[in-house]
Amino acid sequence: MRRQVLLFISILSLSSVSGQVSYSIPEEMAKGSLVGNIAQDLGLDVKRLRQGNARVYSGDSSEYIELNSDRGVLLIKERIDREALCGDTTPCAVHFQIVLENPMEFYSVTVEITDVNDNAPTFEKNEIKFIISESAVVGAKFDLERAVDLDAGINSLQSYVLKPSHNFVLKLHNQADGTKNVEMVLQKPLDREENELISLALTAVDGGEPQMSGTMQILITVLDANDNAPVFTQPVYKGTVAENAARGMIVTTVSASDADHGLNGKLTYSITNTLDDVRHMFEVNEENGEVKVIGRLDYEKKRHFQINVRARDNGGLTDTCKVIVDVVDVNDNEPTIKIMSKSAIISESAIPNTVVTMINIQDPDSGENGRVKCFINENIPFVLKSTSNNFYSLVTDSDLDREIASEYNITVTCSDEGVPSLSSSVTLTLQISDVNDNAPVFERSSYEAYIVENNTPGLSIFTVKARDADWNQNARVSYILDDSSVNGVPVSSYVSVSADSGVIHAVRSFDYEQIKDFQFRVKAQDGGSPPLSSNVTVKIVIQDQNDNPPQVLYPVQTGGSVVAEMVPRAADVGYLVTKVVAVDVDSGQNAWLSYKLQKATDRALFEVGSQNGEIRTIRQVNDKDAVKQRLTVIVEDNGQPSRSAAVIVNVAVADSFPEVLSEFTDFTHDKEYNDNLTFYLVLALAVVSFLFITCVVVIISVKIYRWRQSRILYSSNLPVIPYYPPRYSDTLGTGTLQHVYNYEVCRTTDSRKSDCKFGRAGSQNVLIMDPSSTGTMQRIQSEKSILDEPDSPLEQKPPNNDWRFTQGQRPGPSGPHMPYGTHIRWTPKSGTRATGGPEVAMGTGPWPQPPTEAEQLQALMAAANEVSEATATLGPGTMGLSTRYSPQFTLQHVPDYRQNVYIPGSTATLTSNPQQQQATAQQAAQQALPPPQVSAQPEPPKAAQTPASKKKSTKKEKK
Repeated sequence: MRRQVLLFISILSLSSVSGQVSYSIPEEMAKGSLVGNIAQDLGLDVKRLRQGNARVYSGDSSEYIELNSDRGVLLIKERIDREALCGDTTPCAVHFQIVLENPMEFYSVTVEITDVNDNAPTFEKNEIKFIISESAVVGAKFDLERAVDLDAGINSLQSYVLKPSHNFVLKLHNQADGTKNVEMVLQKPLDREENELISLALTAVDGGEPQMSGTMQILITVLDANDNAPVFTQPVYKGTVAENAARGMIVTTVSASDADHGLNGKLTYSITNTLDDVRHMFEVNEENGEVKVIGRLDYEKKRHFQINVRARDNGGLTDTCKVIVDVVDVNDNEPTIKIMSKSAIISESAIPNTVVTMINIQDPDSGENGRVKCFINENIPFVLKSTSNNFYSLVTDSDLDREIASEYNITVTCSDEGVPSLSSSVTLTLQISDVNDNAPVFERSSYEAYIVENNTPGLSIFTVKARDADWNQNARVSYILDDSSVNGVPVSSYVSVSADSGVIHAVRSFDYEQIKDFQFRVKAQDGGSPPLSSNVTVKIVIQDQNDNPPQVLYPVQTGGSVVAEMVPRAADVGYLVTKVVAVDVDSGQNAWLSYKLQKATDRALFEVGSQNGEIRTIRQVNDKDAVKQRLTVIVEDNGQPSRSAAVIVNVAVADSFPEVLSEFTDFTHDKEYNDNLTFYLVLALAVVSFLFITCVVVIISVKIYRWRQSRILYSSNLPVIPYYPPRYSDTLGTGTLQHVYNYEVCRTTDSRKSDCKFGRAGSQNVLIMDPSSTGTMQRIQSEKSILDEPDSPLEQKPPNNDWRFTQGQRPGPSGPHMPYGTHIRWTPKSGTRATGGPEVAMGTGPWPQPPTEAEQLQALMAAANEVSEATATLGPGTMGLSTRYSPQFTLQHVPDYRQNVYIPGSTATLTSNPQQQQATAQQAAQQALPPPQVSAQPEPPKAAQTPASKKKSTKKEKK
């Protein structure tokens, strides 16, 4: 592919850049084919194309080219057919613009479409017929229809070939428009008698690669007599017609003459153009040669037409002429306004000459009809400026203020200069975005508020309010307490301000006596960036409240001593005894004090001045008056409600000081004695109450503990495994273990639903009562068992109804250090048992009813009898042990464990009578026990410490 690039770049004002790039590509390129690297040719960065939202603007024409912003290249969007796009117009080109934003720029691009040989020459008709007189002279010319090749240049029609060429040869005539007229010239006279019908083949060949051709058949009928061809009066005719001409309008008339007479001189006119647009737009009258308009003409599509008219007589002789038709433009198209790029929102801080919208104006008319002028409405801060031919930019003309106008409706009107003038308009809506250019403004220059002291913390005092002329976030006002201090204390410890509402709250309770008023500043700040703020001064005035009672300064009230005023017995009426001095820290009428006498030993002797607090006598003192006089004076303020204070004044009516001292000393001693006695009585009562409550709590705790212990044992349904003494061995495998073992059973709460598992042995000496049970109770080695506690009541419940015993499962001793063990597993009463593995002894089936105490006794006696029989078969002193054991181990070292077998929950005991035991054991063995299982002889384990003692055995027997 050959590609030519021509780049012209020119810098224009108002941030708009215009440049022109030209490319040349062949037609029929595949979709997505590369046209050119527009970014490189324009000197732009690919990043600029992406950020500038680069796009192709092609106006009303179809978009054949698309822009790949990521690569910065132009690609084929649709397959381009040069013949369909341009017809016979050369050169053929596609024009469009590349538009970018931020800043707004555009570049003009022209893509020339070169022709490829994709069309073969074609004839309108597959065959043509001629009637030629045999009298036709040599050199007679016969006009042939030209072939049409839609391609251009070297790919278009180049030559014709006529075969066979005995009588005729071809002659080509070049036309001014580049086409060729084809004539068949008679080079040898025709002889009708020799050949009446002649068939020729006319082949049209183009110059493309590969070469393409088209063929038309020529059928010639040879006649006699017609030896004159038609001749037009002029070779070229011209005519003009307006583009809005009505159908049927005559453009011009062609005329030809024939020297022959009769039928040979009658001419027929026809249009020989093979292009569809000519035959669709014009027609010629076959008889008189009038050329008429039959289609809708459009100056903007085609301005000139060339019509080839042929005149033919009946003898087949022809002549041709050309008719040139010029289409005159009419102002029939109004200007078209195209928005190339626009901004819907612009900031109010935009500087003048900021481009808002780029507009392209198109008017396809020509001359004055296509000259367009545009303008916008007045009294707006915008102006329309022309950047280049038919391109305008709408720019700001002055500063913008959103607070004055937040939206503009701009009407752009464009009109041409035709007669009559045509115009069109478009309205652009432009929003002005806010900029934080207005600070919040308080409603008042300063604020003053009042609050009564002793207020509740958090009380709302008043509200400050500020407004911001901006919009949205920029107008959102937040209130902030300015950092300052009041008497050295931060103001934030006095008041707080709500950031959203501006409500000022009291943080503490104010005291008028400590602070009368204070000032601080509140800042209103908007939410813009950067934020703007303003300040206002707030003064808080605290109002007094009657919250302080009067305070007596004199006489001073002391707790340990008595101060008395002495009045001589010879005092007259109005004698000043003393003066009560009091103050009130409140202010105003809350601090006005009044005095009155509430109590007195002798109310007829003294009075108090209501305004000055002076205590005076109101009568003559005599000897009958008591020495000790006690006066209670009330000092009351004038607040609402009023507050008061009381003071006791002791007055001694005496003439000498010793007399007064003795009286008041006895009084003080008695009071102190009574106070001490009351204190000790209260202390003794508290100690006794504490001891009583402690004893009650201890007794209840002990009772609860014992009750819980009893419930633990009562709730268990486990059978009690009897204890057998250790150190008994059997080497013959008769059902007892061969070495020294201990058995211990440790139970937990509600253990009747669990399993008790010991270390498992390799032998078959396993007692399994429920293989399907999943719970286990681990064996715990301990010196004591809960069974050994004498205070633990045991309530033995019947065992499960499906116990089975084998020889290896019979009760026997075990120990914590044996390499073999015994599994003890209990099954719930409602559970069923599946057949276990080799460790499970197979029996005859479960007992139909729970075993009674007699059945349990029989089972235990049977086990005891077998052990007794086994001991009888042993040799003296050896008990059947292997030689590896000491021979000193005799039967005297084996205690009789049968004395330690008892049945919990029953009053029956096992006696040492051999006959009774033997009879009972035999009966139980026949009913319940299967044949014994012999286990392999294991290695003897180490001797284990026996956890039992005689003391424990004694306790169990007593139980």
